[in-house]
Amino acid sequence: MNLDLLKRLCETPGVPGHEDRIRDLIRDEVEGLFDHVEEDAMGSLLCRRNGSAAEPMKVMLLCHMDEIGFLVSHITEKGFVYLQPVGGFDARNLFSRRVRVCTEGGDILGVLNPGGKPVHIASPEDRKKVPELSEFFVDTGLGEVARDRVRVGDMVVMEEPLIEIGDKVVSKALDNRIACWLGIEAMRAIADHSPEAEIHVAFTCQEEVGLRGARTAAFAVRPDIGIGVDTTLACDTPGVPEQFRTTEQGKGFGLHIRDGMFIADKGLVETFANLAEAEEIPYQRTMLAAGGQDGAAAQQAAAGARAISIVVGTRYIHTVTEMIHKTDLAAARDILAAYLRTV
Repeated sequence: MNLDLLKRLCETPGVPGHEDRIRDLIRDEVEGLFDHVEEDAMGSLLCRRNGSAAEPMKVMLLCHMDEIGFLVSHITEKGFVYLQPVGGFDARNLFSRRVRVCTEGGDILGVLNPGGKPVHIASPEDRKKVPELSEFFVDTGLGEVARDRVRVGDMVVMEEPLIEIGDKVVSKALDNRIACWLGIEAMRAIADHSPEAEIHVAFTCQEEVGLRGARTAAFAVRPDIGIGVDTTLACDTPGVPEQFRTTEQGKGFGLHIRDGMFIADKGLVETFANLAEAEEIPYQRTMLAAGGQDGAAAQQAAAGARAISIVVGTRYIHTVTEMIHKTDLAAARDILAAYLRTV
């Protein structure tokens, strides 16, 4: 398993609208895997492998590149940097974090904390309060010099390395650099296959703020079949009732049937289920009551498409300790490759 690639993907900064670094990494990585690669107007990377059929069916994988993060909104006279979020954060997970401020002149490391009294002088009521996102700021250690180096609109991401613990991988941005990894590795797995279908892999932008890049990419391609590739919840941890677990780690990829924006095509669900059983690839059926992923954009583009989503169960999602099981990641790669060999 190419975990070096996953590490590089996860540790490369790229929040919505600022995906240039991760896009450049992926462009270099996919060289030779596709017949055509282009960047669209929004910044998604659209990759196509031609099909041999006279009028080939279009199969599209949608793998979003962006991670949740922040944009600089204000720098005080003393150089404290305030932020606006791009993507969904739970403020309880943001205390005392190391961050990277990505500026035109180079990256600056800093620490993220909320305003207010430290524990030694806080009252009991102070300690109960969960700050609003707007109360958090970055201290770069540069003081007033930060005003000369940091600009409104600069990208800020969490600064955490990918690590392996047991059979798991832990990192920031596994949502959704997992999908970027899967889009690349599934195509490598079928490098010797000559498909009749036209295969598109779109590394999309701005998913975390509303599937924006996927909408334009899918409208441009107009696929017959759209496959959203993403993470999903794995709440198989203490404190979560069994009916809300969504997936259990180590039990295979997620065959995603429904979320807040999407209902999968029934025929595709059965196709993937039958293929997984025939290939002895472990899987579990998954549903979410809310949320969404890029498969919804493919399903609704232009005149519509048959769509499904292949997901990897992830613990502690939208934190710097996102955790996946290696066997679930391998299963997702294997089912995508197996399906692409059939088209």
